[in-house]
Amino acid sequence: MLSVMSDKTFLALAAALGYSISTVLIKQYSLNFAYLPAVLLVAVLVGTIAAEVFLLRQVNLALAYVAIIATETVLVLCYSFAIGEGLTRQEMAGAVFVLVGIALVSF
Repeated sequence: MLSVMSDKTFLALAAALGYSISTVLIKQYSLNFAYLPAVLLVAVLVGTIAAEVFLLRQVNLALAYVAIIATETVLVLCYSFAIGEGLTRQEMAGAVFVLVGIALVSF
């Protein structure tokens, strides 16, 4: 367990996945006010915060933020397309600019 908490890639992916799942749960909660998505949201955010805390002990904030945001952006865009909420050309161009900007900042 300790070796998993020291793997930077795993922790960054876990945090990004946690934030992405939180976005999905918020979307579900906005459509139907139910307790299950709210409880799951709190549980996922607690795990996400733990992963991010362990990650920030090993890398600087700027690097962690860029890695998490880039991964989360791609995951949320994939979910958006999966539920039929595609992007317009303008929104797609904006998403590409964000991803390119993240890539530029990270290298």
